[in-house]
Amino acid sequence: MSHQDVLSKASDFVSQYVNSADVAPDVDLFSTGMVNSLFAMQMVLFVEREFGLVVDNEDLDYENFKSINAICEFVNRKLGLTAQAGHGA
Repeated sequence: MSHQDVLSKASDFVSQYVNSADVAPDVDLFSTGMVNSLFAMQMVLFVEREFGLVVDNEDLDYENFKSINAICEFVNRKLGLTAQAGHGA
């Protein structure tokens, strides 16, 4: 699975939730009022189902789910698709 696949799936999910096909990937979904805390739980379930990940308690961070780009980066890290210089496994 590529970075673009993850971005596309996350974007599709968010767009369905907010009933808009045009959500910029870097828009803060929570501060703009597009989504609420219920969305956060739905996104966690989506990420676990769609990408076969386990979202641990320490992963439940606003920074991991605040935008489409943040979700994509989080999934890529969990899947090991993004090499992070200076960070251990």
